[in-house]
Amino acid sequence: MRGVVTVAGEGTRMLPWTRGLRKEFLPLYDRGIDGAPVLKPVAHLVVETLARSGADALTLVVQPRDLEFVRQYFTIDPEFLARHRDHAERLAETRRFYRMIRALEFTFVAQPTPAGFGDAVLRARASVGTEPFLLHAGDGVLLERRRGRILSTMARLLGREGLEGVLLVRRVKDPRRYGVVGGPFGAPVEGIRRIDVTSMVEKPDRPRTMWAATAAYAFRPSLFDAIERYRRASHPKELELTDGIRTLLEEGGRVAALVLDPAHGEWRSVGSPDGFVRALQRTRLRSQSRGYD
Repeated sequence: MRGVVTVAGEGTRMLPWTRGLRKEFLPLYDRGIDGAPVLKPVAHLVVETLARSGADALTLVVQPRDLEFVRQYFTIDPEFLARHRDHAERLAETRRFYRMIRALEFTFVAQPTPAGFGDAVLRARASVGTEPFLLHAGDGVLLERRRGRILSTMARLLGREGLEGVLLVRRVKDPRRYGVVGGPFGAPVEGIRRIDVTSMVEKPDRPRTMWAATAAYAFRPSLFDAIERYRRASHPKELELTDGIRTLLEEGGRVAALVLDPAHGEWRSVGSPDGFVRALQRTRLRSQSRGYD
């Protein structure tokens, strides 16, 4: 299965940092090979999660100015290993990272101008082809006891029931900032609560539920057609992923959502200064705890 990672937003809430550096490469803590805490960029952690969920090919959607930097980060550099061979203990995590990316097929796609999350996703269409895919924003992480479990569960549900999409949602205090879903609860999926989605609204003034979409998904390629149809019909300045999901629903497509709760994991975003600080603190605590894979 292919995974798509978006690394193309402007990051205006993180200025002036994002004037020259990407928020997706802010550091968070992780547990190293020897059990000690290590720092990894958010995008690095996202790629690890997708690889652990079963993705064997990845498409990274980036801004043209960042293309070479992102490509270099996810490229094996034997000369770097050679230069630092006298400090083998410092290279352990890099070697593990290189073993992982050696097993992955990478495609890098440019989003010429920021035109919304939906437009960024649409840029991956050619590389995805006709197969189902996982989608993960590059500025947030899923923290799980066993990394990759939630996304792999979403992928299995998508295939088993022939759904057009599977979303991940969580209960939030202020849904007005998110894409909000509605629908009845269905039978749990591998121990995770499920919602059969019947509606989705982007940043509603009066939310009907507290269930907000988290930026991790599983889709069939029919999503691309839905996004295109919405764009041709409405000509929005910025194309939201919600537009495509709502179009699928309006045309009779079946979409489900899994509910992210503390028993299975949590979502941390670095899209704002406070969000980054909270994510850094939370991952530091987790990196020092036993029982996380």
